[in-house]
Amino acid sequence: MGAHSPKAGIRKEKPGRSRAKKWADPAPLLSTPCQEGILQSLPLPSPCLAQVQPLTGTECGQGFPPGLVPLPPAQAGRRPPRQAKGTWMGGKEATMSSWSRERNQSPGGLNPHLSRTMFLLLLSVASAQGVPPDPTACLVFQSVNGTSIACKPPAEVPRRLPADTIHLAVEFFNFTRLPAGLLRGAPRLQELHLSSNRLHNLSAELLQPVPGLKVLDLTRNALSRLPPGLFRASAALHTLVLKENQLRALDASGLHGLTALRHLDLSGNQLRTLPAGLLANVPNLRVLDLSDNQLEALPSGFLRGPLCLERLHLEGNRLRALAEDLLAPQADLRYLFLSDNKLAKVAPDAFRGLRRLDMLDLSNNSLTSVPKGLWASLGRPTQNLQYGFDLSRNPWVCDGHLHDLFRWLVDNKEKMFFQNDTRCAGPEAFKGQTLLEVAESR
Repeated sequence: MGAHSPKAGIRKEKPGRSRAKKWADPAPLLSTPCQEGILQSLPLPSPCLAQVQPLTGTECGQGFPPGLVPLPPAQAGRRPPRQAKGTWMGGKEATMSSWSRERNQSPGGLNPHLSRTMFLLLLSVASAQGVPPDPTACLVFQSVNGTSIACKPPAEVPRRLPADTIHLAVEFFNFTRLPAGLLRGAPRLQELHLSSNRLHNLSAELLQPVPGLKVLDLTRNALSRLPPGLFRASAALHTLVLKENQLRALDASGLHGLTALRHLDLSGNQLRTLPAGLLANVPNLRVLDLSDNQLEALPSGFLRGPLCLERLHLEGNRLRALAEDLLAPQADLRYLFLSDNKLAKVAPDAFRGLRRLDMLDLSNNSLTSVPKGLWASLGRPTQNLQYGFDLSRNPWVCDGHLHDLFRWLVDNKEKMFFQNDTRCAGPEAFKGQTLLEVAESR
């Protein structure tokens, strides 16, 4: 961007797809009562949490099943470490200062990943209080909101959960199916993190005992399909992460029941096509991540319906064209990621009606030109793309067909990222020059 832009100097080199995903989320994923309860409850004294060994009796009104180790309270007045500036801990810290969201920084694509954050936080509290870690036990924390449990190998997964369990993380195990009845007896569960296991199949009845579940993270498993009716009792679920599985297809009714869903992450799967009616029953969806799949096209009308998308990730697919009717229904779309596809054609009205678009990434495609009027359809420059746009690493042919683009670039150069990587592939007289240099010379 320009020298006076607030985004200038953020990142000098553009990372490859294998290393980073550009543009950190500028809006937070929904904070949860569980997360807030953990952070707020650390300084609170409790006779239950003073115990170091697993509780099997009824101290404090309930017992902990074998294999669960309650942690001691933090010292009076001690607060948990602050999250680094630019990441989200349920607050309102702007993250646009970071242009690099690591694809592998945390399972689930959550920033930060709630279960890992909780696990490390509980472990740090235990260490600070001199609690010797028990490798065969899960970590447990009790707050005013309920009980939070984090298990990772070599701990033994509990056969019975406390009735007030609100957060459960069972990650990095090698089992291909969940222990029978894992969620039975925990009707208050709000978050379930099952990432980095080897789950091949899920029971259609898995979520029946937890109708109040709000977050489900199944990152990095081996799921190739979702059983019909999996979400029929999940009306409260607002975050569903299925990132980095082996999903090849989804049923049109696969998301039925998810009326509260706001964040859906299907990135890093093997999806080649999507059914037209997949999103017909998720009216509250705000974030849709379909990146790093094998999509060659999206069905006509895919985004129609009662959707109000704000973020759409389509980067890392095989899309060849952007049709004029694909995005038109989403007038509130603010962040659009289309990098690392095979886009060679963009319809003249592809962006028409996107009155709130703040960020656009078309980098690393096969674009040689764009139709006249495409940029004007975005509305007045002072109101659109305030967080920038990226047209780099395309084989632009800098002839008269780009006159409209040249004029638009001059007017919006302060919003343009990676200007030195946005160059002409032809004709010979302009080959190797930046688009902005050619635009300003005309």
